[in-house]
Amino acid sequence: MGSLVAAVASYLDARAHDGIWLVRIEDIDEPRTVPGADQVIIETLARFGMRSDQPMVWQSQRKARYQAAFERLARGGHVYPCACTRREIADSQITLGVDTERSDPVYPGTCRLGLDPGRPARAWRLRVDRAPTVLWSDRLSGPQQDELASSVGDFVIRRADGLWAYQLAVVVDDAEQGVTDVVRGADLAGSTARQIYLQGLLGYETPRYLHGPLVLASDGRKLSKQNGAQPLDPYRPIEVLNQALAHLEIPAIPAASVDHFWPSAIGAWRDRFGLAH
Repeated sequence: MGSLVAAVASYLDARAHDGIWLVRIEDIDEPRTVPGADQVIIETLARFGMRSDQPMVWQSQRKARYQAAFERLARGGHVYPCACTRREIADSQITLGVDTERSDPVYPGTCRLGLDPGRPARAWRLRVDRAPTVLWSDRLSGPQQDELASSVGDFVIRRADGLWAYQLAVVVDDAEQGVTDVVRGADLAGSTARQIYLQGLLGYETPRYLHGPLVLASDGRKLSKQNGAQPLDPYRPIEVLNQALAHLEIPAIPAASVDHFWPSAIGAWRDRFGLAH
């Protein structure tokens, strides 16, 4: 349901702006990619009446584009190799008196001035010690600001296993696909400042952002397969789509079919955000 809510919000927003809705398969984390999952996603979206307006993009097929962006950053002196293990980073938090309960500890720049002799690079990081305060606006939550040096520190753009990090991949893809509006779940709001900073370094335009509400489990955590999320029932599309609308604070829409559902849902989205019909 959480994935459907994000898809519905982005689809409604694209349609409400008379825009183009894109489906991108973000399979850059190949060890975790389940064979055939992309086709299940595409087929499920289609059952709910959502189809990409342009040919779909698979991140696993775009590694050369990420390499080119990485080389541009390297030429500008913005990246450096890092030899630190997860344990070493965690230990550094204790030394610095930082909250060790954080799932994403702030990297203190240990390798910023070079690697110790005999230590091979495990990953490549983007330095943010010279980054200005990132100011941006969420279309739902309003003005935001982030000091990257204190909130995340120098962050990974190429992982220890050689794979490209999500932050770099989506920035390159958004720019090259001409994305003007990103609509996604609130769990990704913490990535936005990093992506905006990368956009600036690479000379890309910054899209507008809207981070919608998450679907939560009974314990208050984001609902996922690990804590009881159930698969969607594509044979009850109107009922399931209205459940998604409820999470987006839009009243249920009585409709006899998916084709009849979407025009009314798009109108409700326009009303909510004050968009012209």
